[in-house]
Amino acid sequence: MHNLKSPLWRDRRYWQILVQLIIAFLVVFLVVILWINLNYNLQKLGIKFGFDFLKQQASFDISETPIAYNPSDTYSRALWVGLINSLRVAIAGIILTTIIGIFAGITRLSDNWLVRNIAGVYVEIFRNTPLLLQLLFWYFAVFLSLPKIENQISVLSLVYISQSGVQFPWFRLSSEFFALLMGLTFYTGAFIAEIVRGGIQSVPKGQWEAARSLGLKPGLVMRLVIFPQALRVIVPPLTSQYLNLTKNSSLAIAVGYPDIYFVASTTFNQTGRAVEAMLLIMLTYLTLSLTISLGMNFFNRMVAIKER
Repeated sequence: MHNLKSPLWRDRRYWQILVQLIIAFLVVFLVVILWINLNYNLQKLGIKFGFDFLKQQASFDISETPIAYNPSDTYSRALWVGLINSLRVAIAGIILTTIIGIFAGITRLSDNWLVRNIAGVYVEIFRNTPLLLQLLFWYFAVFLSLPKIENQISVLSLVYISQSGVQFPWFRLSSEFFALLMGLTFYTGAFIAEIVRGGIQSVPKGQWEAARSLGLKPGLVMRLVIFPQALRVIVPPLTSQYLNLTKNSSLAIAVGYPDIYFVASTTFNQTGRAVEAMLLIMLTYLTLSLTISLGMNFFNRMVAIKER
């Protein structure tokens, strides 16, 4: 007998590939149509599309410059300053919010009634309050209510706190940076706390009992047995919170912190290049988000339980 090969249109893989090709064609077609329409509208307005304005003199000051900058520098230099300021907040925020979120998530499961409920109150307040309102609270109600720099508060003669920010022995952080960082950290930390709590509770009770039967103390049980297993549940939604924190940092404009969005907005107001400025902002946040996603996906593969 001869093996009869089924027709191509009955092959499921054929239809999957065909649908993907059709979708890809439609996406490319839509992008081309939008691009043609954009160019047509810009030509009608007498506006030339391009990024040559980046070489022009910026002529505006930036309050925080982690790299050398002055108003006589180009717009591209100003945007680099804004990008570095955004990265400072994003990296510091991810680190701090991870610490706070894990700590709050574990304490939410504490046997101590007071500790458990304090963590619960923190989560419910910060998770259910708008982030913009929290940023304004940290900036106006907390930092601007501190003494002026001539009456600054000294902590062990090492750290000095005033309206202008926090002065450490080796560096200084502005009140705008701190307000943005605290707002993002505590807001996102409340969501991470619930993710951590859910991940820990997903570990079978038998794992707890087996670890206790070996004589391990509660801290070691959590650190060596429970938490590593919970990571496979925690990491995927944790990635989303890191992405949210990075994108929410664009609210820096509310407290006057010069991040990439702030600097790009000033550039647009001066040059009138709205489309180019928005494209730069979109590309920046897209690159940051994809970088975080790739890193977290790699970490997720590392902590995943290997089935035999």
